Amino acid sequence: MKPLPNPHAPTNKKTMGYPDGRLKLEKYSLGVGDRFAHQAAAQLDACIKAEAAGTTVIPVWNKSNREHNIVGSEPSSVRAAADAAVKARGWNHQYCVDADHIGVATVDRFIEASDFFTLDVADWIGKHPPRGAVDAFLNRHKELVGRIQIDGIEEPLRIDREKASHAVSPYLTAVTEAARIYQHVAQQKGKGKFITEVSMDETASPQTPVELLLILAAISDAGIPIQTIAPKFTGRFNKGVDYVGSVEQFEKEFSDDLCVIAHAVKRYGLPENLKLSVHSGSDKFSIYASIRRSVRKFDAGVHVKTAGTTWLEELIGLAEAGGEGLKLAKEVYSEAHGHAPELCAPYASVIDIDPAKLPDPAQVNGWTSEQYTGALRHDQTNKLFNPHFRQLLHVGFKVAAKMGQRYIKQVEACEKEIARNVTTNLYDRHIEPIFLRA
Repeated sequence: MKPLPNPHAPTNKKTMGYPDGRLKLEKYSLGVGDRFAHQAAAQLDACIKAEAAGTTVIPVWNKSNREHNIVGSEPSSVRAAADAAVKARGWNHQYCVDADHIGVATVDRFIEASDFFTLDVADWIGKHPPRGAVDAFLNRHKELVGRIQIDGIEEPLRIDREKASHAVSPYLTAVTEAARIYQHVAQQKGKGKFITEVSMDETASPQTPVELLLILAAISDAGIPIQTIAPKFTGRFNKGVDYVGSVEQFEKEFSDDLCVIAHAVKRYGLPENLKLSVHSGSDKFSIYASIRRSVRKFDAGVHVKTAGTTWLEELIGLAEAGGEGLKLAKEVYSEAHGHAPELCAPYASVIDIDPAKLPDPAQVNGWTSEQYTGALRHDQTNKLFNPHFRQLLHVGFKVAAKMGQRYIKQVEACEKEIARNVTTNLYDRHIEPIFLRA
């Protein structure tokens, strides 16, 4: 097994960055969600295993405003859990706390606790830019019209002015909004004191290499020092289940996007460590080999967000523990099943659940630990695995949140079983196939 090389080995988080003191995200990073702020140490253990295998993977703890509101937590809880885990495990590499999918209206509560900000401009994509904005952009960037040769892409990009105008128009207003959010954060934290990601994945169709190049030029114009960008890729990236789509097409798009980013970094002065971010990257086993091959081929970095996978590992650990843990896990499903429409509504674009394939709660109440974990754990070779059951529970963390301390106390009582599953899931199913596998 030949791991990806360890690009950096810093010894103090405060000194990690550029020579001028700006914070710099390291080459390989993994977004880790922790709904109830109890699994940070178990998550970090997966990164420690990766380091022992020869590659440093930076943990980025992420939690959105919506998730905080559902659980009743504050961003400071994410920072506290991350800091405590790092101290307990003696982790001497970088780590970050991500204000996930924030806008101007929601960012203030994250300012103090976060050092990574994912700027969500989904609502602004497709809005018409001010009159003359597209022409002004193209007049500034005459190099974007004509024949553009991108190293690593076999065929040159061919863009006439009409095509360029049509391609960039849906994104200029979104970039302007991203700049507004960035400046708002920078005014309070200081420039260079945080990492910026721009999310462009909330669109109906994937961005082409032409569109990505135009977007990156616009981001440069706006003065946003992005270190990660999340484009839309072909296929479906549903929550907590495998990728659905053409793996070959995904690999071509991913590879082409890496080449476009490298070109834009040189041409437009964007940060040298700018890399792709894969959203809803949890459990996308089919495309991990494509990601691994591409980043090795071009010596590129990558950020993969695994989001709410850890919450499911908590349920698996509860069920494995048996007794009261299994009983509580069954209760969570029963309540989620009874409130499925309202739980699924906010995630409609990233789940595919067939209600007819959801087991009846009465049936689940009679399950053994093995039956419950078999249905929930993402092992496609297990005939018990049920992706519909898994997706409903993925979005059903609101049920556990309403249980309050009753749920937390049971999680603490089953810590051994849960921690083992959390670490195994992140390392064996995510880190190893993306960053380490031959």
